[in-house]
Amino acid sequence: MQKKLNDKERRRYKRKIHIRKRIHGTSERPRLSVFKSNKNLFVQVIDDDTANTLLSISTLEKAFLADKLNVATGSKVGEEMGKRLKDKNISSIVFDRNGYLYHGVVKAVADGVRKAGIEF
Repeated sequence: MQKKLNDKERRRYKRKIHIRKRIHGTSERPRLSVFKSNKNLFVQVIDDDTANTLLSISTLEKAFLADKLNVATGSKVGEEMGKRLKDKNISSIVFDRNGYLYHGVVKAVADGVRKAGIEF
């Protein structure tokens, strides 16, 4: 049984599908996908060729548990993801905003990853 989407969710889902037609992560350049809920933020690095999640981070981890979802937290999560990518010897990624506007928390995550030295 599938959940009935409201208009806002349906529009985001259509944007997401449109974006995913063009974006594809490889082992050399994996896809960094951002998902945000009202309370938490989830970021994954995915190799679409093998359909594997290489890395993931969220605000549910102990380091971010006390923080609320805002731009500052998004920046911290992005910087930590950048450090983890450096540890895995990944220097370049493809950014997937997952249908969200490139604004606020999503932009803060991207800027945090860039700040850690990862190329888009």
